[in-house]
Order: sequence, then structure tokens, then C-alpha cells
Amino acid sequence: MKRWLAPVLAGLALLTAPLDARSEEARESEGPLVLTLEQTLALAAEQSSDVRKAREYRTQVEARYGEERSAALPNFTLSGSAAFTGDSSQTGLGPPERTDNYALTLGVVQPIYTSGQIGAAIRLAGIARSTAADRMAAARGTSLRDAAIAFYDVLLARDFAALAAQNLEQRGRHREEARRRLTAGTATEFDVLAASVAEQNARPELIRAANRVNAARERLAFVLGVRGRELDVSGSLTAAAAAAAPPDYATAFQAAASHRPELAELRKGRAMSEELVRVTRAGNKPRLDLGADLGWRAVDMDGRTGDGSTWSAGLRMTWPVFDGGRTKGAVARIESETRSLGLDEARFLDALALETRTGVDAVREAAAIVEALGGTVTEAERLLAMAEKGFELGVKVRLDVDDALLNLLQARAGLARGRRDLLAAQISLRWLTGELSAGQ
Repeated sequence: MKRWLAPVLAGLALLTAPLDARSEEARESEGPLVLTLEQTLALAAEQSSDVRKAREYRTQVEARYGEERSAALPNFTLSGSAAFTGDSSQTGLGPPERTDNYALTLGVVQPIYTSGQIGAAIRLAGIARSTAADRMAAARGTSLRDAAIAFYDVLLARDFAALAAQNLEQRGRHREEARRRLTAGTATEFDVLAASVAEQNARPELIRAANRVNAARERLAFVLGVRGRELDVSGSLTAAAAAAAPPDYATAFQAAASHRPELAELRKGRAMSEELVRVTRAGNKPRLDLGADLGWRAVDMDGRTGDGSTWSAGLRMTWPVFDGGRTKGAVARIESETRSLGLDEARFLDALALETRTGVDAVREAAAIVEALGGTVTEAERLLAMAEKGFELGVKVRLDVDDALLNLLQARAGLARGRRDLLAAQISLRWLTGELSAGQ
């Protein structure tokens, strides 16, 4: 059995080891983890840092609820003691020279009346418990938005790298065309040198574009919380971008005010503060507790022994008649905090209205740019083809070809940027209206 147990355990340890613990060679041999948009969003919803923090918050409020609820339940205490005393100064006068006491007691304390303090504390903890779902929804919505935008940034960086490669390739063709014409006697050495310099000047942009692709991938890995594994994406901005008409401002704001979990958490925070006022007000009010003890006791006095059961029960009332105004000051402070939370809610609504209007306008603007540049790219491609043909026939100069190529690159880059901005604006508007937080 030991012969196969060790290899199996070693294999399980290897499979379950975190990515950070694997060797560099192992990670490189695995290759990049290629994700679609759906896979990216699923990964963000499960293991982003915001989502993991929200899970810990849920654990904290669950524990807090258990703590507050325990105050209303009986409190049992088991205690035991052994005491030994000796006094020989009164030998012969009657008192024993040595006394040994043994006791074992089970005590219970049950709150009977607390002026509403325990009930308010339990309600407060229950409200805090319900905010865990709001915190999780907010974290998930933010993570989905950030992950989607990071995904689109990788696609955009990849498109820019492709444009840089196309530019370099086009410059190389121009250089070859200039050399061919030089051989044919229809161009000068100046034309060849100018084309060669233009080609070399295009190389740094390709290097920078490739570096931006790597930086965008690293950013995506950071947002997703993936460590020790290279990421890549699958998809294109052309297929993903869709110029769907955004909702009108009134509809979008109504959805945002109804579904944003941050607003729900603010409102519950004010309800929690109101319950905290009730808890604090009970600080100088009467309190009644029931206490009872049941136990066993044994006594040894100079060899004379006795043992038996013991019990006691009673009610205890405490009333802090004067606390120097401490409770009054605490109530005033918490009431002020409650009003401040109400102001925070109103300010959040005002900011949400502005953000929603800006988000709707951003979608419309990006959609208009994509629509405007769609035809521009086609026209720029025709313009470049005409300039290159004219250059071959000798009716166009090299500057005309360079201008046409520059216009084409700008049009393609603008269209790629517009598609990315449209997708980012759409996902941001969905986040603003609470759709992402609701899991839609």
C-alpha cells in the first residue's frame, strides 16, 4: 500500500498546488490562458479581489448577528473551587483550626427586561446581515465592469498592434516599389532613401504597440486576480460592438435608483443607525435579570465533614440613575450620524443622476462615432489604392501615398477606438443602472 500511496499523494499535491508555487518552466509550458468575454466575466464574478472581500464581509456580519442574538439567550457558567484555610491562634476557643471548602456550581443568568436594548441590537445585526448581499452584488457588478473593460482594452491594444504591423508592411512595399522604379529609371535614389527611412520610423511604433498588448494583458490578469499565469483573449471589437440604442435618461435613472446595491446599502446603514440610537438610549434605563445557581459543596473542619447540594435564585434590577450625561451625549452623536447618512443618500442620488446622464450621452456619442467612421475607413482604403496606382503610373508623388496611408491608419485606429469606447460605455451604463449587480 505504501508503494502507491506516496506517488498518489504527490500527484494530488501537484494538481492542487497554487499557480504561484509552480516552477517557471511549468508555467511557460502551459502557455497562455485564452479567455472569451463570457469566461472573463465568469472568472471575475468568482475570484476578483472585490468579490473575495465581499465574501469576508458576509462572514463578519454573520458572526456579528450571532454575537448580538446571544445576548437574549441564557448565559450558563460552570465554576468550581477548592479553598483551604488554617488558623491556630484560636485553638481551644471553638473555631476550627483548619477548614477545607470544595464547591461546584452551575449558574445561569437570563435577561428579563432591558428597555428594548437587546431587541434593537438583534434588529441592527439582522439589518447588517442583509447588507452582505448588497455588498456582494456591488462587488460583483464592479468586478464585471472592470473585467469587461480590461478585456476590451486587450482587444484594442491588439488591433493597434495589427495596424502598426500593417503600416510597417506597407512601408516595406513602398520601399520595394521605389527600388523597382529606381531600376526602371522612373525614380531617384532620394525616393528609395525616403521610403527606407519611413519604414525604419515605423518599427518603434510596432514595438510600443506590442508592449501595450502585454501591459493590457497584465492589467486583465490583475483585475481577475490571476497570478502566475499568462492571459490572452479571444474575440474582436468588430464582432462585439453593436450600436444598440441606449435607454432614455429617465428610464436609465429610474433603473439605477431601484437596482443599485450601493444605494440599498446606504439606506440600510441609516436603518442600522436608527436601531443603534435605540440601543444607546437604553443605556440609562432599568434592566432586570434572573439569576440562579445550582451546585454541590463539601466542607472539612478539623476532620468533621459535610457535603450537599446548594441552590439560589433571585431577580436583580440595575438602573444607572445618573451617568453624568454620557448616554445623552452618545444618543445625540448617533442621531447626528443618522442624519449624515441621510445626507449621504441624497448626495449619492444626485451623483447617480449626473453619472447616468453622462453614461447615456457616452453611449450615444460612441455609437455616432462608430457609425461615422465606418464609411470613412472604406473611403480611405480606396484613396490609398488610387494613390499607389497613381504613384506607379507617375501621376502621383510619394507624399500623396504617405498622406493616403496616414489617413487610412488614422481612420482604422479611430474606428477601433470608437468600437472599444462604445463597448466600454455600454457596459458602464449597465453597471450604472444596476444590471450587472443583478446578474443580468
